[in-house]
Amino acid sequence: MAAQIIDGKAISQQVKDEVALEVAKLKEQGVTPGLAVILVGEDPASNVYVTNKERTAKELGMHSVLHRLPADSSQADVEALVDQLNADPAIHGILVQSPLPKGLDEETIFRRVLPYKDVDGFHPENVGKLWLGDNALVACTPAGCMVLLEKMGVDLKGKKAVVVGRSNIVGKPMAALLLAKHATVTVCHSRTADLPAVCREADVLVAAVGRLQMIKGDWVKPGAVVIDVGINPVPGTKSKIRGDVDFDSAAEVAGAITPVPGGVGPMTIAMLMSNTVKACKMQMK
Repeated sequence: MAAQIIDGKAISQQVKDEVALEVAKLKEQGVTPGLAVILVGEDPASNVYVTNKERTAKELGMHSVLHRLPADSSQADVEALVDQLNADPAIHGILVQSPLPKGLDEETIFRRVLPYKDVDGFHPENVGKLWLGDNALVACTPAGCMVLLEKMGVDLKGKKAVVVGRSNIVGKPMAALLLAKHATVTVCHSRTADLPAVCREADVLVAAVGRLQMIKGDWVKPGAVVIDVGINPVPGTKSKIRGDVDFDSAAEVAGAITPVPGGVGPMTIAMLMSNTVKACKMQMK
């Protein structure tokens, strides 16, 4: 039996529709949620991402500003712009597009963004609040994965969840979010012994390791829900991307699975918009 395909495009549109309604309500109160994106340098992929973010914010009725800085900008230049946006009451969310050019200290710049304007959810204060179960701005990609599970009606209580990958951007926050929904969570990484066997125990398998089609169909428990966060270029093609999961073989076994593209990807921008509205409301209080 082939798996049910989890349609990230359709679900992300639902999220954006909800955000547009929230933006309209806030505007009636005289507040327009504002998002500022900082792009340093000319990384082609980053350029596409920030253009999409800016366009989506405007479509949903937000105030959106894109700041482009040259690749040779100094640490002080970038930090000065962050400080300026921190102090701007019209800006509720600040996103510094990564990767930054070599020579810039990414971690220090991320931490300079005020926690309540940190719509990427990378600030240590937001990370700490997430693990403590407090109201926090959460990293967009794992937050999007949770919405996919929720909209698919997946009850995580008591389920075994396996997260492959332990990055600060996806793996770790994903584990915290799954724990908060009462799943029993295992986080795997490059040093995990017998990774296929661990994956086979998962009722919910989240692949966030950044390796093309590493997870095969025989690693998947029959009927499991598979969330593929990977975005990997396919060698020898111009623009083809595939996930961390070998989709064709996994779809034969899984109960439900996200495709790449069209699964988790669209959710990331939708959750950024949702975070901007959330940040705006936090600042109003």
